[in-house]
Amino acid sequence: MTRRLLRGAARVVTCDPALPGLGVVERAAILVEHGRIAWLGAEQDLPAGLGPVEEHDANGALVTPGLVDAHAHPLFGGDRADEFAQRAAGVSYRELADAGGGIASSVAATRAASDEELCAAMGARLARARAWGTTTMEAKTGYALSVAGELRLLRLLAGATGHGVTLVPTLLGAHALPPDGESRAAYVAACAGPMIDGARGLAVAVDVYCDEGAFTLAEARQILAAARAAGLAVRAHAGQFADLGAAGLVAELGGLSADHLEQVSLADARRMADAGTVCTLLAGACVQLRLPPPPVAMLRAAGCAFALGTDLNPGSSMSESLPLQMWLATTHLGLTVEEAWLGVTRIAARAAGRPEAGVLRIGAPADLVLFAADAPAEIPYHYGANLVRSVWSDGAPGR
Repeated sequence: MTRRLLRGAARVVTCDPALPGLGVVERAAILVEHGRIAWLGAEQDLPAGLGPVEEHDANGALVTPGLVDAHAHPLFGGDRADEFAQRAAGVSYRELADAGGGIASSVAATRAASDEELCAAMGARLARARAWGTTTMEAKTGYALSVAGELRLLRLLAGATGHGVTLVPTLLGAHALPPDGESRAAYVAACAGPMIDGARGLAVAVDVYCDEGAFTLAEARQILAAARAAGLAVRAHAGQFADLGAAGLVAELGGLSADHLEQVSLADARRMADAGTVCTLLAGACVQLRLPPPPVAMLRAAGCAFALGTDLNPGSSMSESLPLQMWLATTHLGLTVEEAWLGVTRIAARAAGRPEAGVLRIGAPADLVLFAADAPAEIPYHYGANLVRSVWSDGAPGR
């Protein structure tokens, strides 16, 4: 593989935990070999005798790790723009769901779509995500709601290549109850049994939507305990509308992350901090659904770490842009700029289940973003503008 040298960066934001803050290196260069970082430091310290190397000029760009989306639903059929218009007119999310819309609408569209149609739509979404700087994405199923259908979606995620975004698949069979009339107990047993059995080798983690109007804490425990026994990581949609204790359950099971968290107790916040379970905040869905923000100050005081996700989905956050989520997180949720950057890089990688991503240091994947900016704060500050100049994946430059 070609050896590449990126030089001429105004500064490199490494997000290396061995360095203070965001680990900024001024006037830096990066040497890439075999898709990984072989050297990084001030350009004046470049070692002599590098040998044959393909040189690239950063032209004063701000260079950061490839962004990591810690929570996304990129694979589904159809859209729900009509529901967006109804919500804007005052109809609630719950009212739409009770009328047959919401997740049930997307399930019908996903089941009706061919593999080719689903993959083409997902490919377009991944291309947009990459254009905003995303190189790693936690990618959920959840719009088929049957054993065969959810495993079909996992296989499509596993086969998705050529988009420049590394997908980390999560099984979300317990997204909602299926519309087929199957009993609640039978479907929960299916999620905890044959669905998880079939997900081995395809999924990294299992997710459960444990909330008011979704799955109970006991049902979430049944499914997530089965996932842990099968060697899969666990996470949960927790406390978006009501605190059922799902965040504490994920922490108890040593899970990767509890996501949403508009409603969460101090006791469970401390459990998450002690367990190293990440708080993944989904500002886009929170703002769009006009929910109260998560208790960020309390979570921070408890010692929790924050990740951000687009929550890319057809119903409550149709966005592929992590920089937009950074703006929302800093202006609406109360995160600092440093927390927002770590939340789309190093901490997000931990939450997604791909901890080697989201950091620039020797041996890490050479996933880079070159921004037309001077300082990290400019990215959330100049919201709505795409300042991405170039995106590198596995050491290969591209848009």
